[in-house]
Amino acid sequence: MYVCLCKGLTESDVQQAGRCGQITGAGLIASFGLNDEGCCGRCAENIDDLVQLAAGQLSPFPH
Repeated sequence: MYVCLCKGLTESDVQQAGRCGQITGAGLIASFGLNDEGCCGRCAENIDDLVQLAAGQLSPFPH
């Protein structure tokens, strides 16, 4: 499932980043460019959920 339409970011992308050690909000925002121009910023508002997903503490978002 997509978690950021602006960047085409999926749950799998976030989980892969977590497996590579990227499990902080700031790290995910920077690595995926969630504060870049052209990104609406909604995903960055929910960064805590993305961090939990990356850390394996949250099952994928319900579809």
